[in-house]
This record gives sequence, C-alpha cells and structure tokens, in this order.
Amino acid sequence: MLRGEMRVLGIETSCDETAASVVDETGVVSDVVHSQQVHAAYGGVVPELAARAHVERLGGVVARAMREAGMVRPDAVAATAGPGLIGAVLCGLSWAKALALGFGVPFIAVNHLEGHLLSPLLENPAPTWPFLALVVSGGHTTLYRCTGLGQYVVLTETVDDAAGEAYDKVARMLGLGYPGGPLVDRLAADGNPESLSLPRPEAAGGNWSFSGLKTAVRTHLQRPDRASDADVCAAFQAATVDVLLDRVMRAAEHTGIRTLCLAGGVAANSALRTRAAALDLAVFLPPRHRCTDNGAMIAHAGRLHLLCGRTTPLDGGAQPGWAVGT
Repeated sequence: MLRGEMRVLGIETSCDETAASVVDETGVVSDVVHSQQVHAAYGGVVPELAARAHVERLGGVVARAMREAGMVRPDAVAATAGPGLIGAVLCGLSWAKALALGFGVPFIAVNHLEGHLLSPLLENPAPTWPFLALVVSGGHTTLYRCTGLGQYVVLTETVDDAAGEAYDKVARMLGLGYPGGPLVDRLAADGNPESLSLPRPEAAGGNWSFSGLKTAVRTHLQRPDRASDADVCAAFQAATVDVLLDRVMRAAEHTGIRTLCLAGGVAANSALRTRAAALDLAVFLPPRHRCTDNGAMIAHAGRLHLLCGRTTPLDGGAQPGWAVGT
C-alpha cells in the first residue's frame, strides 16, 4: 500500500541535465543535478553527446541523491518518460525501471512538462487549484488552465520558436555563447529597453510567435547605427516579457482565475519574475534552482500520481512527444 509518508526517488534526463532527487511528505530531501558543459562548444545541445554524458554520470548522481537522503531503498521510483530527446530520455527511464525492479517497488513514468507545471506545489506556501500555469522552458512555451492533478487545458502556446529558443538565438547573434537565456538576462540589466523599438508579435488565436521578434533583432543588428549589445538584450527581453504576460492577463480575465504559477527554465529570468510578481494576481514562483530541469519536480509529480493509485508497467516505453494531461 502506498502511504503518504513514502519516499520517492525521481530521475530526470530529458535533455542536458542529469538529475536525481528524493521527495517525501515534507518536501525535497535531496536534490542532485549535473549540468552538462560539453554542449557549449556547439552552441546547442547535441543529442548523442547528451545521452553519452547521462550514461557516464547517472550512476553517481543517483547514488549521491540516495546517500544524501540517508536512504538505502526508495518506496517508489519515478522517471521522465517524455517529452525530450529520445536517447537522453531512455537513459534515465531505463535506469529507473531497473531500480524499481531490483528494489521491488512501484514505478511511474512522469511527463517532463507536468513536472515543471507542478513544481510550485513543492514550495511553502503552495498554490491551490485552480490556477494558471505558464511553462516557459527551452523548447516549450505554453499557458495552461489547471483544475486538478492531470486536468490541464492549453489556453495559449507558441506556434514557432519557444521563448527559450528565441533567447538562445539572440545570444548566438550577439556572440554571447550558450545557453543564451542567462547571458541575455545578465547583459540586459545594463541596457535601456527603450533604446530601440521591437515588435510584440501575435499569432492567430492569440497564440505566441517569437520568430518575428527574433528576425527584428537580426535586422536591427545589420544596421550601421545599431544599439549596443546591452540595449539590444534589454529591448528583446522587454518585448518577450510583454507578450508573455499580456496573454497571461487575457487568460486571467477570460477564465476568472486569479492565481498564476511560473515554471520552466525561463521562469528564472529576472525581468519575467519581477514583472510577474507585480501583476494583480496571486503569483507563485519556484526558486531559480528549481526552474531548470531537476529530479525533484519529477519525484514530486510522480509521488502525487502514486498517491492517487497510479503506476506504470515496466514495459512502458519513452514518449518523446508526450503532451501534458494525456
């Protein structure tokens, strides 16, 4: 019988973080993340290199998470099964299944995006249902209406680049390096967002589109009188945050839901956090270290589903295109 006090080991390997964590009824007991540095030289994540790095690091990361939790045997094991890079996902998924089989404990597959979406529930105070969840990560930008565990409706999504991808591409144009989000954010702090005018694009149906904004930055950079790098970053960041929060406020007015949760790597962005906190909404922000990929969000999401009696057969496969709520 699964109990409220059970300890769940969570494993996350969807992209370029090798992560493991133990979560119980008190919250996060241990949280170990190894961020792969090998991709910086290529300006983006190389799937084959990511999978190899997971294979090399996963055993040590899992052992450390269990050791820091003072745990010899978990009560259950959770792992990301998608979405993500298929080779990378398979690394953690295979490890987790083997551990569950060896320990003789339940296993549950977790949707990576649902892990992000539910991560604010790990904090104290935590939001209550219903709430709006803005999940802004490297490859995903989606606003959900969340009415209960597993009950999520997409309200707005991007039709092209995700916000995080746009950050990376602007950083590449400026020669800043990879990953671009933190670098653009840092440089924007020294810039003037009003130094140049950039568009606030809107796709059909009120969805997001960041490709036009990215193109506007590229066009501006070709001008002989272009703004400084800091000003370009500040203007780009202001435009990105404007369109993200514009859709949030439209959704709040349309649904009547006045609680907003931010999640995903871009939720660590300083401008987005500052301006979201100033909205006329109850806003819940995970700490920055829990915005990027981590095992705690996977263990937490898995634990919530396990407490509802859900488990996953060990013959279940990876789901690289797994949609939230399905």
